[in-house]
Amino acid sequence: MAKPSHADNRTRSSVQIFIVVGLCCFFYILGAWQRSGFGKGDSIALEITKHNAECDVVPNLSFDSHHAGKVSQINEADSKTKAFKPCKARYTDYTPCQDQRRAMTFPRENMNYRERHCPPEEEKLHCMIPAPKGYVTPFPWPKSRDYVPYANAPYKSLTVEKAIQNWIQYEGNVFRFPGGGTQFPQGADKYIDQLASVVPIDDGTVRTALDTGCGVASWGAYLWSRNVVAMSFAPRDSHEAQVQFALERGVPAVIGVLGTIKLPYPSRAFDMAHCSRCLIPWGANDGMYMMEVDRVLRPGGYWVLSGPPINWKVNYKAWQRPKEELEEEQRNIEEVAKKLCWEKKSENAEIAIWQKTTNSESCRSRQDDSSVEFCKSSDPDDVWYKKMEACITPTPKVSDGDLKPFPSRLYAIPPRVSSGSIPGVSSEKYQDDNKTWKKHVNAYKKINSLLDSGRYRNIMDMNAGLGSFAAAIHSSKSWVMNVVPTIAEKSTLGVIYERGLIGIYHDWCEAFSTYPRTYDLIHANGLFSLYQDKCNTEDILLEMDRILRPEGAVIIRDEVDVLIKVKQLISGMRWNSKLVDHEDGPLVPEKVLIAVKQYWVTDGNSTSTE
Repeated sequence: MAKPSHADNRTRSSVQIFIVVGLCCFFYILGAWQRSGFGKGDSIALEITKHNAECDVVPNLSFDSHHAGKVSQINEADSKTKAFKPCKARYTDYTPCQDQRRAMTFPRENMNYRERHCPPEEEKLHCMIPAPKGYVTPFPWPKSRDYVPYANAPYKSLTVEKAIQNWIQYEGNVFRFPGGGTQFPQGADKYIDQLASVVPIDDGTVRTALDTGCGVASWGAYLWSRNVVAMSFAPRDSHEAQVQFALERGVPAVIGVLGTIKLPYPSRAFDMAHCSRCLIPWGANDGMYMMEVDRVLRPGGYWVLSGPPINWKVNYKAWQRPKEELEEEQRNIEEVAKKLCWEKKSENAEIAIWQKTTNSESCRSRQDDSSVEFCKSSDPDDVWYKKMEACITPTPKVSDGDLKPFPSRLYAIPPRVSSGSIPGVSSEKYQDDNKTWKKHVNAYKKINSLLDSGRYRNIMDMNAGLGSFAAAIHSSKSWVMNVVPTIAEKSTLGVIYERGLIGIYHDWCEAFSTYPRTYDLIHANGLFSLYQDKCNTEDILLEMDRILRPEGAVIIRDEVDVLIKVKQLISGMRWNSKLVDHEDGPLVPEKVLIAVKQYWVTDGNSTSTE
């Protein structure tokens, strides 16, 4: 056999080298193809990446306010294509589910007409609510606590009605809030000092508070400096624009009333509840309203009642009410408190303070009372449009455990998590959620450097989950309204309150219980995916526009295909927007849509003056 020649060996070596080089080229091209996004079917993500080379830099958005501290008419921004038209000028303060004209068609019994009554689909406006002429960005906190620009809420009736009580004063182009109230003529701070002699307000034990019939929310405004956050509510226009003033001041508040429907808060949520001459008939309806307060009050929490009928023997003449009527009212309150196992801790002048028992099973007075009725509902947090009942909410058999003082409470494992009360949410998942949102918020701050500046005082999280976004963005300069949608997979609002944060249940197929222009920043994580087959995306976006201040910011986090549709819709709104990649890179299908609402007001060019 002939031996192979050197030429043959060289030929074989050349072929092998060629094959190796070819394979290297093939795998290089394959890798490039996979990185491009096509390898994972993510062509949409690739398209976004090509058009947004620098995802952390957003040169065409302006987050700064250009209209603060002055009163002037600003013409609407030039825009030729309008998918959504402005509403008529008379709708500048429109609150769809608390509309006055619709409210008057409902029964007045038990304040039913003051509750939520949302318009049917055919009556929805489908237009953008305009700001009034001269609207300006509110003063930064803490100045906003004491001053509100007149142009933002041009209603003077309270300055006359409440002049003696020192609620509000009109001074030139601003309203001034001296911190007075009907029951605290010496100011809210001194009033809170009186409460703090009984209630542990200053050591972090009391963190969340509920103010029923809040007026302009001076109580909540002054609690803020003591690290207590109050959820304040009052009915629409019982006194003109009171909740609107509260939000203009930068104080958490919603339009609401104790009527026939349960409050939109979870059980065992608040460390303290408060009524300062709030005009709620506490002893009526077999104590139903006190029983609803008991439901949302945490074991060991406090209830404060100041004003009628407390100390009626001294004040019945000043209140211009028969002393027999006041005596009967207080007797009824005391009887209901006994059924609820509330212990009266103090009654001084016109202030009475009760404490809810931490162990309801040891309540002897309740055991001996055959008239005591317990609620049959298996879920005390199922409250959306559920009728209020004159029954006592049982304390759960699984103990919530002790809550840490705030601010340790913010990141401690919430008792509802540690006890396994939230299916699928373990302590590990809770901690992972916190880490994830710290990373997300750090990425947000690179896009919008104003997040830490105090520019955004009133913040809303439309799909709050465990409240980790609010915890990550926590600051003394801002507060977050954590909204848990009624259709969310898990009812997590109780966890949010156990962290020392506040929030509310809501269905985003309906309008939120607030005035227009009451939030500086709106965050929505997975919201549009959640509601994709539930209601009209346009309606949700128009509601976001209604409650967002001019020049306010929006952050929407969702799947890329969902955000593409949302971005197309808001191109017809007066928002500047940009789609950016997930912080982990362009291959992640979740993206972030950021937007800024343009400044525009009602005038002859933009709205009808009817």
